[in-house]
Amino acid sequence: MLGHVVVAVSLSASSLIAPEVPPVPRVMAALGDSISAGFNACGWFVACPSRSWSAGEHAGISSHYVRLGMKGGNRNFAVPGATSADLAGQVRQAVAVRAEYVTVLLGAQDACKASEREMTPVAVYRARMAKALWALRDGLPGVRVFVASVPDLRRLWETGKDNAIARMFWKVGRICPSMLASPTSVKKADVDRRARVRARVMAYNRVLAEVCAQFGPACRTDSGAVFGYPFTLEHISKWDFFHPNEAGQRALAKATFAKGFEWVPSPALREHG
Repeated sequence: MLGHVVVAVSLSASSLIAPEVPPVPRVMAALGDSISAGFNACGWFVACPSRSWSAGEHAGISSHYVRLGMKGGNRNFAVPGATSADLAGQVRQAVAVRAEYVTVLLGAQDACKASEREMTPVAVYRARMAKALWALRDGLPGVRVFVASVPDLRRLWETGKDNAIARMFWKVGRICPSMLASPTSVKKADVDRRARVRARVMAYNRVLAEVCAQFGPACRTDSGAVFGYPFTLEHISKWDFFHPNEAGQRALAKATFAKGFEWVPSPALREHG
């Protein structure tokens, strides 16, 4: 369904049909927010698309693009601060370049708001994501889509709450107040607030799995690999204690690629495993 390629190989009098494995895409596109844009992965409060876990070309990241062995054709339409409301516009860009492989990681900014009340309702998130993904399928009938789960924001809080510098950055920069406000508080109100924000992220991830399943075999999720990844401060930018640094992007690339599609083998695929 949706653009599978069947390769026939004649070995003798009888022909063997290889599994439905597509060739390496000619064009891939990264859609999402600051994580896929590589924000703060190589510079001070700037996007670093070369370090993106998805379409980055920097060898040290071993991104999907690098692992696929592609030569050009990587497009990054992810925008720092993007929410589910912005996915439709990014999809139009992916359609315009005729992307054959698209990655999506979007939802952290739907939960990272000034207050719980401002978080995107689950029903709204579902409607936006479903509409955008179906528009992607309609615009690119043969496209393959990989959807990464939204990271565990409470894990971020747990990782940095005892670090005074992290707490300072979170407070001064007003970074994800819905989760990171009053990071040392053990009051019931704050404990419950963090639990509710985490529950919202988990609900977003259930939506992603359900929408992707409706899309068919041309859509894969990471089965919660990003949400469940045991990241530490070593994976987080010391410029904001929020975004993945180069090590974090590399970890995301490895964890997600392992859950993705099979492709016709290339030297890069053999090298990175």
